[in-house]
Amino acid sequence: MEGGMTPERPVGAVTQPKPSRSPRKRRPPSGHQSQRQNLSGEAGLYAALDLGTNSCRMLVARPKGPQFEVVDSFSRSVELGTGLEATGRLGHGPMARTVQALRICRRKLDDHKVKRMRLVATEACRRAHNSNEFIRKIQRETGLRLEIIPTEEEARLAVISCAPLVAPETEQLLVIDIGGGSTELVWIDLSEVAPEARREAILGIRLGPVARPGVRSTLGQAKVVDWISVPLGVATLREQFTDVDSDAARFALMSWQFEEHLQGFLPYQTPAPLANFQIIGTSGTVTTVAASFLGLRRYDRNKVDGLTMTSLQVDTVIRDYLTLGPEGRRSDPRIGRERHGLIMSGAAILQALTRVWPTEVMSVADRGLREGLLYAQMSHDGVLQKM
Repeated sequence: MEGGMTPERPVGAVTQPKPSRSPRKRRPPSGHQSQRQNLSGEAGLYAALDLGTNSCRMLVARPKGPQFEVVDSFSRSVELGTGLEATGRLGHGPMARTVQALRICRRKLDDHKVKRMRLVATEACRRAHNSNEFIRKIQRETGLRLEIIPTEEEARLAVISCAPLVAPETEQLLVIDIGGGSTELVWIDLSEVAPEARREAILGIRLGPVARPGVRSTLGQAKVVDWISVPLGVATLREQFTDVDSDAARFALMSWQFEEHLQGFLPYQTPAPLANFQIIGTSGTVTTVAASFLGLRRYDRNKVDGLTMTSLQVDTVIRDYLTLGPEGRRSDPRIGRERHGLIMSGAAILQALTRVWPTEVMSVADRGLREGLLYAQMSHDGVLQKM
């Protein structure tokens, strides 16, 4: 993808997942068409699968009060987007790794007898010329039918996943989701929503297919000021600057390159709010920065999810990464072996965002698309209690 590409807000229909598996004779778990059949009792489990540019991840959960309880989970780095920037196609090796991971997911779905599920693929499959062929291959070899969701839906689900972290005093909210192939930003005005109703308003948020300057889509009194999907994530941004030898120069170029893509985002043209403004960041980049800030040598979700940081604290961690250099980051236990190669491109995106919109409250969300998928399904079925 060329460096001058502009953010897109495509309109796209969502296909319906319908996983099945032969040669078993019992009726297999299915997608949306039969999801309504099992809505009560202890067996009413839900599943959400996110096939991204780097990872394949799944959660199996049951409703519990206003949230949910995770029963099983799966995560594997499949690097599906490897080579996509250069060829425009998914490679044979990445596809084979992904199918192997999805076979494990299928076994877990069968073992738990999950009836309610949503299985989605995002940026790598949106961009690849051979993605439809790959989706058919997945269904043929695993029985799982994935839907390639548009950026609009991915952004909406990221917002929904963060609803429990919205502070009652927040009037202006920016949700950022830094993925492998794209970054979604959603700016929401909650100033006309009663403080006790703000979290609940987020669960029902809707995004218009095109967010034009001066036009707001609404649900009740929550206003989506604008949203955007920037086609730069930790993998795609890194690949654009592999020819730059200097670590510091490469980082600076990545950060400014990302900011250039924000020109069409309406809030970019207005001053940052000084009060009652909250950023919620959901991604491996944000949670890694938080773990580094806390000095965690072993990652602990309970300490990271919901942590708040200031823009200055974020910048301090990123400057520490630059001081460490590539070798130091590779051996730093706070970053981890799977993340060290991607952390600086993600940090470049995060620094650009906190430079444009400095805040005293950036909430760290160890949650994302999978959690959004689960909340959306459970909220639709009415099995969640009010927050």
